[in-house]
Amino acid sequence: MEIPNVGRVPRPPRRLRGPRVVVIGAGFAGIGVAAELLRDGFAVTVLERADDVGGVWRDNTYPGAACDVPSSLYSYSFAPNPSWPRRYARQPDILDYLRRVAEDTGVLDRVRLGADVVAAEFDETAHRWRVELAGGGVVEADVLVSAVGQLSRPVVPDLPGAESFRGPAFHSARWEHDHDLTGRRVAVIGTGASAVQFVPHLQRAAARLTVFQRSATHVVPKPDRAYRPWHHRVFRTWPSVLRAARLGVWLLGEGLTAALTSAQALGGPVAGASRLHLRRQVRDPRLRARLVPGHRVGCHRLLFSNDWYPALARPNVDLVTEPITGLTPTGVRTADGVEHPADVIVYGTGFAATDFLAPMEVRGRGGRKLADEWAAGARAHLGMTVPGFPNLFLLYGPNTNLGGNSVVYMIERQCRYVVRVLRYMAAMRVSTVEVRREAAERFDAETQARLARSAWSRCSSWYRDATGRITTNWPGLVWEYRRRTRWVDHRDFDHGGRP
Repeated sequence: MEIPNVGRVPRPPRRLRGPRVVVIGAGFAGIGVAAELLRDGFAVTVLERADDVGGVWRDNTYPGAACDVPSSLYSYSFAPNPSWPRRYARQPDILDYLRRVAEDTGVLDRVRLGADVVAAEFDETAHRWRVELAGGGVVEADVLVSAVGQLSRPVVPDLPGAESFRGPAFHSARWEHDHDLTGRRVAVIGTGASAVQFVPHLQRAAARLTVFQRSATHVVPKPDRAYRPWHHRVFRTWPSVLRAARLGVWLLGEGLTAALTSAQALGGPVAGASRLHLRRQVRDPRLRARLVPGHRVGCHRLLFSNDWYPALARPNVDLVTEPITGLTPTGVRTADGVEHPADVIVYGTGFAATDFLAPMEVRGRGGRKLADEWAAGARAHLGMTVPGFPNLFLLYGPNTNLGGNSVVYMIERQCRYVVRVLRYMAAMRVSTVEVRREAAERFDAETQARLARSAWSRCSSWYRDATGRITTNWPGLVWEYRRRTRWVDHRDFDHGGRP
């Protein structure tokens, strides 16, 4: 496959004096912050546990894997790509894009592959972070940036009898391509964002496909299309066209975000589009009734698909809504006592989005564990900094996820914020920057109050962690987050001198 030709990205300048940085993770966030830091002249090392860069787009190789944000916005502003094959890029094209950006910006030369971080501890005497790797290695740095994201740990439900099942069973994020599913009886557990993409492909291959649904969700059409050669010529000749497309998608995303976050009836048009899409694509009234969501728009992730409903309506597909009680050696048993035979089980059950940084053990001042700091729920000032943990920055951290726009745009805002803080550290010759507890608590109180007034407050536990807090989502528009991270208010931070 041809690697996309991303825009020309300037090589990093000669290194300036300043803090040395370790970044954990080489996905969109890790590559993005490393590129920004290198461009500003900081020394950067990126630790990646896998054998390649790419993050979730390296791991999720299931059939049909693609993005549900248009390519023009699901990319870095500093690396526009006029050669996207489709309006909504597929997994191989996004992975190739990330590899090319990492190479063009010089980030790839700074990546240590196979470096699995198990712990990190702040040395108060040396004012440095000691990062421990699996196998016993240690890396030291002045500043630690976590870019592990919210979608790196797949969740597999603990079902009774799971160990007795005789066939292959795997999560969609760990797809086992060695198993040919052609002509097999396949059970799919889960009907989320991944399942709506791979189920239509499995339907065409499997002899029998049984899909187990816990709750239906809203699905709307996906206005995808393949770009033709003339599109690429226009994007290359007039880059402003691509920028205009990016702006248009961003504005539409802001409108969708407003619909999802508002406590009012702004989600009505989205719900209407979802109902019309369902009615047009599913003629069987009994099947259609089981696919009607029982929650308001925004309480689950809004899904985009043109072939999910038609796949479920095919004669070789069964949609099961009875709760699963366990697995047997030859299938899946539900609460009505029926055993549904299966040769293979595929879990489309999502990720541990609220377990930020787990399973790493992170210790700050006085040896305090980040897990203890977050015992009442994860929280961070602007989603990035935590009191008691100097020189630690989180990308795609607590309360920075979105429901209707591009998280890559949010990540870029965070990357530039980190660079601004490090510029200050280098210019003022300070060794530590730590958010003040009162500033962090003030921000968290505001965030939770706004979430309590939003539509998400009346949703189920889908957005909440074990403490009941909504720890994933940003409560406002992306424009507001951009405004609030455009400048660093150093009154919110304590600054320490050289040790």
